[in-house]
Amino acid sequence: MKRIVVVAAGLSVPSSTRLLADLLGGAVERSVEARGADVEVEVVELRPLAHALADHLLTGFPSGDLATAIDHVHRADGLVVVTPVFAASYSGLFKTFFDVLDQDALDGKPVLVAATAGTARHSLVLEHALRPLFSYLHAVVVPTGVFAATEDFGGTDGALEKRVERAAGELAALVAGGGSTSTADVDPAPRPARRATVTPFEQLLREAGGDSVR
Repeated sequence: MKRIVVVAAGLSVPSSTRLLADLLGGAVERSVEARGADVEVEVVELRPLAHALADHLLTGFPSGDLATAIDHVHRADGLVVVTPVFAASYSGLFKTFFDVLDQDALDGKPVLVAATAGTARHSLVLEHALRPLFSYLHAVVVPTGVFAATEDFGGTDGALEKRVERAAGELAALVAGGGSTSTADVDPAPRPARRATVTPFEQLLREAGGDSVR
C-alpha cells in the first residue's frame, strides 16, 4: 500500500487551494493505481491546526490532531503540498507546518508542489519559493509544479487539468515505480564547479599600474 499525503494550507471555506489539492490528490491516486499499486490518499488541512502549530512553536511538542498529521507526513511515500500565495511567497501557516517537522522527515521523499493565487502574475512562486524550500529539506521535487489562478478554475481549454495529470504522473512514477519519469527528470544533484583559473589580486594590481603584462 502506497501512502500519499496531501497538505492543503487554504484559509477560506470553500478554498480554491483545497479544490486544487483535491484535483491533485485524485489524479495521483488514479495514476498510482494505473501502475498496479494500491494507494491511500490522506488530506491534511492546516487551517484547523493553526493554534496547535503556534503551541508547538512555543512548547516544542505537537498535540492532538497536529501530532497525527505530522505522523502521516512521516509515514507517507509521497506528498502533494498546496499553498495560497501570500506576499509573493508561501503562506506563514504553510511554512510553519514544515518548520516543526523533524529535520530529516522529508529526506528523499517525492513531493509535488502547487500554489493558488488571484492572478497568474504569481505563477513563478513555484520556482522561487516552493521548489527551493523542499530542495533544502532534501525532498525530491517532481519536475512539474502546478499553479492555478482564479481564472484557471472552470476554464474551457483544459490546461489546468493537463498540468495536474502530468504532475500527478510524475509523482506516481516516483512513488510506485515503472513510470516514464527517469532520474534524469528529477532535480539533478549539483555538479562539481569547474575549476577556474584565478589571477592573484597582487598581479591584478601590478597590471592596473602598468608594471607587467600577462
